Amino acid sequence: MGGSGEAVGALRDWQYEGAPMQLHPGDLGWFWRFGAEATAAAVRTWRRDGRIFAVGLLDEPTFLRLAIAPEVKQDRELAQHLVEDIALPEGKVSVEAPMDALVQDLLLESGWNADEPWTPLRRDLSKPVQDPGLRIGVTGPEQAHVRTAVQRAAFDGSTFTDERWRAMAAGLPYADARCLVAYDQGDPVAAVTVWSAGPGKPGLIEPMGVHRDHRGRGYGRAITVAAAAAPQELGSSSAVVCTPSFNVGAVATYKAAGFQQLPEIRALSRM
Repeated sequence: MGGSGEAVGALRDWQYEGAPMQLHPGDLGWFWRFGAEATAAAVRTWRRDGRIFAVGLLDEPTFLRLAIAPEVKQDRELAQHLVEDIALPEGKVSVEAPMDALVQDLLLESGWNADEPWTPLRRDLSKPVQDPGLRIGVTGPEQAHVRTAVQRAAFDGSTFTDERWRAMAAGLPYADARCLVAYDQGDPVAAVTVWSAGPGKPGLIEPMGVHRDHRGRGYGRAITVAAAAAPQELGSSSAVVCTPSFNVGAVATYKAAGFQQLPEIRALSRM
């Protein structure tokens, strides 16, 4: 076990251009909306000789997301330890691990099954990003209520409140993040949060949503273009995002904003 601050540092170190999709410091940053204590309780770390080699985020009570240091993804001792040490409740549980990690093979050999596929997408940021065509505002404390209202209007059941925005913004990963809101004639129509892992590393989009009253007008593409420009300004080498493969509308929106579709990834589940 270890502190969430150390975990954020390790996750930053493990991001590199062309790496298979795995847990990003921005994923911890988005979870931080539940508060520092809840985030620390949800983070797992695995060490060897005092150094962190794997980080897990219990994103939900039955869903663990894993990241592994690149140089030990095929380390059998570590993989076996992870398989034995994944402490999840009985019943259906899921684990998301890097597709190129040995732990994937060991879980499958242990009777785990492939879950529903997700589609990662990536946009290279080595060239200038076009103008999104809408006014884009960067959210600060005074605009937090606008950002959270768009989130709730974009996702049914969202519990994103002003208090949770402040908790997220106070978290360590948000030092390299921005919340953006797109406006059309003064109306907030879409929002996104983007996370940097540092200069020369992939940045993450998590989450992006369009207000339910303003869909079908190209606002998703516009806010996604803005979401590429923001990490570029922060020094990111690319912008990445991952969405359920069944959400064909989201995949189409990201592709329309210049993102390239990558091979699907799958979590593994155990009944």
